[in-house]
Amino acid sequence: MILIKLAISSLYNRRASALLTLFTIAISVMLLLSIERVRVDAKSSFSNTISGTDLIVGARTGDIQLLLSSVFRIGHANNGVSWQSYQYIKQQRGVKWTIPLSLGDSHKGQAVLGTSVDYFQHYKFAKKQSLSFSQGQPFRHLNEVVLGAQVAENLGYSLGDSIVISHGMGNTSFHHHDDNPFTVVGILNATGTPVDKTLHIPLAAIEQIHNTNHTSHEHEHEHEHEHEHEHEHEHEHEHEHEHEHEHEHEHEHEHEHEHEHEHEHEHEHEHEQHDDLIGEPKQITAFLIGFDSPLYTLQVRRNINQFKDEALLAIMPGVTLRELWEMLTIVEKILLLFSMVVVLVSLLGMLTTLLASLNQRRRELAILRSVGARPWHLFALISIESLLTTFWGCLVGCGLFYLLMSLAAGYLQSHAGITITIAMLSGYELMLIGAIMAAGFIVGLIPATRAYFYSLSDGMSIKI
Repeated sequence: MILIKLAISSLYNRRASALLTLFTIAISVMLLLSIERVRVDAKSSFSNTISGTDLIVGARTGDIQLLLSSVFRIGHANNGVSWQSYQYIKQQRGVKWTIPLSLGDSHKGQAVLGTSVDYFQHYKFAKKQSLSFSQGQPFRHLNEVVLGAQVAENLGYSLGDSIVISHGMGNTSFHHHDDNPFTVVGILNATGTPVDKTLHIPLAAIEQIHNTNHTSHEHEHEHEHEHEHEHEHEHEHEHEHEHEHEHEHEHEHEHEHEHEHEHEHEHEHEHEQHDDLIGEPKQITAFLIGFDSPLYTLQVRRNINQFKDEALLAIMPGVTLRELWEMLTIVEKILLLFSMVVVLVSLLGMLTTLLASLNQRRRELAILRSVGARPWHLFALISIESLLTTFWGCLVGCGLFYLLMSLAAGYLQSHAGITITIAMLSGYELMLIGAIMAAGFIVGLIPATRAYFYSLSDGMSIKI
């Protein structure tokens, strides 16, 4: 205890250099823990780019290729899934929800995704976080579009703006659909996933912009329907005018019947409007499936992969994401190497400081020897000082680590898609701190050994 008190007093007397060394170690600990936490959470967030989805189904190709094209919008699928196959699989036992995906168009280099309104309800990312809107609402009509956060920010779009979709992915557009502009009705909050770089339009709109005759045919049909309705209305009006005194009771009955008919017509119109957003395209790029129970996943996946009517492939996104991460392990190794270099530099800085201060403390050590201190006392004193400096540096570094993670969590989530877990230090992180403590103690042994072996020529040994 006497040596510990003496070490604390000695550090206090040299508080300027001691604080500088402590701060250097604290910064290295903060960087080490931050890099390790970001590395682990980046891997977890990468695996959770799409969450809560049990299967991704597309045309038969490679697992990673299907994942990249449907989730990350990288590359493109050579073939699609027929609408008949989608409807058949959708009705299988255990299927809770499905989300059709249709890709192939773009807007100023950003991917355009045709889908249904179920996309905004069931698509999840990170740890089963749902999509949310910063402005507006989901699309309700064919010529409406919902923008990802990064699309709206980079291109400067806001609600009510009109945009034109182009055929072709990436920056290469083969044809601009100028005759079918879309109105921005919603902007999603940032997720740090490919959703931020995507424009979402109704699935039926994909067919609409590729088939201009479809729109004109609908207008003609509506015009004929309105003309027939007006003709029938005039005929009924004349008939009622001729017999208004004879059929007052029948008129009231017809009025009630028309009221009920209008109510049913409105209900059917809403249902048809929802169906119009989906339509019946010839094929889609892929679709997502969620089940009532995970027990259905393997069974349905096997049935889809053995589907006889069409060559289809069903993958489990979590498993495929982990396989993809294994291909990127070089990034993980670089982060670990960088962490080790940071710690090594900080420990070398502490060693330099201790050695430099040791030469300035010859008088202090000589006085200690004169009052009866043994060489091992000096050895223990220097060792305890280095250990205390390392310990306090680790404590301050942990505090800075939690402060940095709290401040950077929102930014990393929205811009990098990394969900930071602010929790107690894991076992591995505690082991890293223990390794730093041990390394600090070992580094302190070097100046302690020099103090122990100071000889008579150094003027520190008192002749008895």
